[in-house]
Amino acid sequence: MTSTVRGPRASLLDTETPTGDQQAEVIVVGAGPAGSATATFLARYGVDVVLLDKARFPRDKICGDGLTPRSVRMLARLGIDTSPEAGWHHLKGLRVYGGRVGQLDMEWPVLKDFPNYGLVCPRIVLDDLLAGNAVEAGAKLYTGVRVTEPVIDATGHVKGVKDATGRVWSAPVVVAADGNSARLAVNAGRSHDTRAPMGVAVRAYYESPKHDMEWIESWLELRDGTDLLPGYGWAFPTGAGTVNVGLGMLNSSAAFGNTDYRELQRRWLASTPPEWGFTEVNRVTEIRGAALPMCLNRQPLYADGLLLVGDAAGMISPFNGEGIDYAMEAGQYAATAIVDAKSRGFGTSGAELALNNYGVVVKEAWGSHYRLGKAFVKLIGNPRIMHLCVHYGLSNRRLMILVNKLLANLTDRHDGDVYDKIINSLEKLAPSG
Repeated sequence: MTSTVRGPRASLLDTETPTGDQQAEVIVVGAGPAGSATATFLARYGVDVVLLDKARFPRDKICGDGLTPRSVRMLARLGIDTSPEAGWHHLKGLRVYGGRVGQLDMEWPVLKDFPNYGLVCPRIVLDDLLAGNAVEAGAKLYTGVRVTEPVIDATGHVKGVKDATGRVWSAPVVVAADGNSARLAVNAGRSHDTRAPMGVAVRAYYESPKHDMEWIESWLELRDGTDLLPGYGWAFPTGAGTVNVGLGMLNSSAAFGNTDYRELQRRWLASTPPEWGFTEVNRVTEIRGAALPMCLNRQPLYADGLLLVGDAAGMISPFNGEGIDYAMEAGQYAATAIVDAKSRGFGTSGAELALNNYGVVVKEAWGSHYRLGKAFVKLIGNPRIMHLCVHYGLSNRRLMILVNKLLANLTDRHDGDVYDKIINSLEKLAPSG
């Protein structure tokens, strides 16, 4: 996958795995956005942190690759230059298809808390960049290390991890950033909440003249000619010759788990305009899929030396399927909690209080948004209600401005406009649980 984005690359580093058991202050398992962000902030704070990944870079992940202003803010905090001069293709907003209007363009809002542009970056590039950035900050990265299980002492406390060679990586704190498989969390006895929303998505890359458009595109309804299909769709332009096109579905849909998602994508795209190039002839990768764990579906976020970030904790938004931004934000929250724990002395009661505060901070930041999202998922799971919302809602531009802010979680928390105040009030009123 080609890209014009410039920056550090993990794939260009010599990351030979050392022989024998290893020790650090923190072990981070998984070098995706969650793990690399955590490791970057920890290294900047002077923590001895080791970052492990089972693959060698560059490596791909199934994702839409879209980066809303919320993600852009976190890239800036991580020290990533996202300017056009650094090779990034800026996107000015969201283009929505559906209903009576056919097409609605909405620019990202101008806010105090967030930038007003989005990006698209293939994960094969983004993860390589973020892991390289972590190394530049001072983290030690080892790739090709397949972690198999946590190392748990007699008190039930996680003291490190073991890899497929039998090597032990010891640390007073382990961060599980190992994606939606959540193997570390599962092996530590943390089950997921089956009541939480769950999604599935498939995507592929297509050579297309739309590769350099300025909009993230979204389909609230999918059609095969005149027939309505289940799910929602997207097209994210990479700016480098291809477009990431895919579709997703929530488990509130009756078609969830009973659909050939790859065939569904082919049927939908066969009805799109030929000049867009979303054809089998122009498809340059396989149609691949992944699960989307949502709404903090695996908890506690910290217990007994093991801290969860990203998809391992179900940090994907039910509103738009976005998880990269929350994964990076969680990395900053996690690093802050770990640094506070280190200052009090790892293993002390004070350190445990600091680590437990990570879950409190995360829930204060997004808990009400996710609770509102659960209600949203139930609502759009009814196809009749969804059709009415799309058919009549898209023609009301003021309503769609509010919806755009709500779905992307883009509001000013203090002294915002009327839309911000409505959304913030709705989230405060969202039912608990």
